[in-house]
Amino acid sequence: MKVIIAIVVIILLTIGIVWLIDKFVPKKIKPVINILLWGLIILLGYMTYMSVYREIEFNQLKEKRFAIVIDRLIDIRDAQLAYKDVNGTYTDSFDKLIDFVENGKVPITQRRDTLVLDEERTKLFGGVETMKTITLIDTLSYYSVKDSLFNNSDRYKTMMNVGVGKEGAKFTLKAGKLDEFEVFEASVEKSVILDDQEPYLVEKENQVVSVDGVNGPTLKVGSMTEVYTKGNWPKSYTNKE
Repeated sequence: MKVIIAIVVIILLTIGIVWLIDKFVPKKIKPVINILLWGLIILLGYMTYMSVYREIEFNQLKEKRFAIVIDRLIDIRDAQLAYKDVNGTYTDSFDKLIDFVENGKVPITQRRDTLVLDEERTKLFGGVETMKTITLIDTLSYYSVKDSLFNNSDRYKTMMNVGVGKEGAKFTLKAGKLDEFEVFEASVEKSVILDDQEPYLVEKENQVVSVDGVNGPTLKVGSMTEVYTKGNWPKSYTNKE
């Protein structure tokens, strides 16, 4: 935006100079100077147009790439949640996560209450049978993590890859505890996703603070500083959540 404003100001100043020349410069050299100045105006106008056009193109490309990355982050998040259901913790290893999706089974359980003899209270009341209610969890069957989360797709095998931007880039995967709670985070820098774009546009994107944008320099799901399993993107980027 600053570049555009500067160019517009220069154009207006140039037009003002043309007017001054027309008023005060001798007629013999007016045509040459006017041609040069109008050429400058056209050049600056073109630069203004291209500056705006490049930003429009950048935003379109950014949204397409962000959508791809967000879909992959959601896959990672869903796999992590299933992993925690079975193992009680998240993992910071893509190898473990992929192996879990490939081979893991999640139990289908049913909770039921039943009455049993409360031996301690029975003794306390001199042998008078006293009952208590306990909750039993029955395992009915198991379902495949791979079939449940990914149907017939094998995209989970490459879930560590960002897939756009910098060639060979991979997500950073962290896991640990926050107080007594299990937490995880999968993330990638925006500069990696937009690796081949103009640096000034990437830097501008890194500073975004907006309800309609992805705030900050990273695209991520989960958090290591709060108990949170959603992403830092607005709902407009995906309909999966």
